[in-house]
Order: sequence, then C-alpha cells, then structure tokens
Amino acid sequence: MKKKSEFAKYPAEDKAILIVGYVLLGLFVIAILLPMAYIILASFIEPVTLQNSGLTFDFSKWTLMAYERVISNAQIWIGFRNAIIYSVVFTVLSVVITLLAAYPMSRADFRGRGLFNTMFIITMFFGGGLIPTYLLISNLGMLDSMWAVVLPGAFSVWNMIIARTYYQGVPRDLQEAAEIDGATEMVYFFKILLPVCTPIIATLAMWQFVGMWNSYFDALIYLNSPSKQPLQLVLRAILIQNQPEPGMVSDMQSTAARAQLAELLKYATIIISSLPLMVMYPFFQKYFDSGIMAGAVKG
Repeated sequence: MKKKSEFAKYPAEDKAILIVGYVLLGLFVIAILLPMAYIILASFIEPVTLQNSGLTFDFSKWTLMAYERVISNAQIWIGFRNAIIYSVVFTVLSVVITLLAAYPMSRADFRGRGLFNTMFIITMFFGGGLIPTYLLISNLGMLDSMWAVVLPGAFSVWNMIIARTYYQGVPRDLQEAAEIDGATEMVYFFKILLPVCTPIIATLAMWQFVGMWNSYFDALIYLNSPSKQPLQLVLRAILIQNQPEPGMVSDMQSTAARAQLAELLKYATIIISSLPLMVMYPFFQKYFDSGIMAGAVKG
C-alpha cells in the first residue's frame, strides 16, 4: 500500500494556506535573487554592451575591467579597512555591554530591576535628536574619530531584552549547582553561563556586525577626513552621487565613456562590499535560528 505524503494528510484549508505561503515565499525569493543575479552578471559585461544591449551570455563581451579598477583604487581599500575595524570594534563592545547589562536584568532578585527596565524602555521610544547628539559628540571631543561612530550605538535595548530572555531560559538548577560548588557570581557568569549562551552571542554579534557594516549616516555626520571614512561612504559616492574616485575613470576620454564605466563600477563595488557578509553568514547560520527563537519564547 502506497504511503501518503505529509502534505496529503492535511485538511483542505491547511493545504490552501500552505500553497499560498509557498507561492508568496517563492515570489519573495525571486524578488531577492533576480536583482542579485543581475548585479553579478552586469559587473562582468563591457560598459558599451551593457548600456546598448543589456545582459548577454556572449563571453567575448565580458570583462574584469571594473573589478581591476575597483581593487586597484586606494580609497576603496582604505574604506574597506576602516569598515572592518569599525565593525569588529563595535561588535565586541556592543556584545560585551549587552551581555553584562542583560544578566542583572534577568535576575528576579535584582533590586531596582523594574526601575532600570523602565528607563531602558523609554530610550527605545524617545531620543535626544540629531543636533543634541552632535553637540554631545563634539563636546566629548570625539568628532572625526572612530569613537564617534562606534560608541553612541554600542548599547541596544532590544538586544539586551533578547539576551535577558535567553538568560531566563537557562535552567535555574545550573546556578544552584554552581553555588553549591562554591562558585561566585563572576565565575558562574563567565565560566558556566556564557559557554551555554553561544547561540545568542553569535546572533547578537552577527546583528551588530551587519548593522555597522551597512551603516553610513553616523560616519557621514561625524567624520570629515577621507582617511577615516568607511567603505559605505565610498560606496555611497559611487552609487547615489555617481561620483567614482577620479583614479577609476581618469583614463577615459569621453564623457559618455566615463558615465558607462561609472555605471559598471557600481555593480563591481556592490559585489566587493558584500563579500565579507556573504563569507561570514554561513559560519553564524547554525547559531542564528536557535539564538533568535530561544530569545523570543519567554517574555
């Protein structure tokens, strides 16, 4: 006797919902993959061919010129270096501060927990605004420095709530056993609790790294020196302002040729700037689902 599939066991209403869900999910995936495929293919095609004929699979019309010009440009590498430094420093600071703040907030015996929780929640809905924040950064002497980009957003209340909820999901028996063995709060936190919180730590680290890597507004406001600008500002100049670095197009004689090459450089720059995230994500994927789901189960 032929065994029924899992889908066949569902009632008609559930089947309809599943089909609709699969169709919507498929459309969503297509909406993501098509632009990505276009950008990847367009970055290899000669500027004239791309402008006149669009995408082509005639490999004689393909070129690595855009990648060669992007890779050989010094400002791209300066921005790349700065973006990595800012993202790594921001991630480490943010995760450390978040984990330390979330631990006392997860303890039911912590006095003042309700007051601190209210203060944290208020900051999620109300802020000082751009001008007061700029004046604060200026008075602290952090303008045109890495700390102006890294420090203001190092603590995230939302991430603290997620970490706090994860802590609360760790069995209380683990701490009681540690106390019986004579472990102090510090020993319990660093040697017992944190090792079992790897999923949430990896999740928070990925969130913060990606957020800082894609961020450009703070750097635009607080940084003036080109040598301190992250890759996102260089990418912004190429993509939005259509102003590639002069060395990338200086040998092109006509204005039309420069415009065509600038268009091609956009695609190559997008691919290169996305590589670190694409390389990093597979290593964090196995922790991501368990970390986010565990942090969302309890309120």
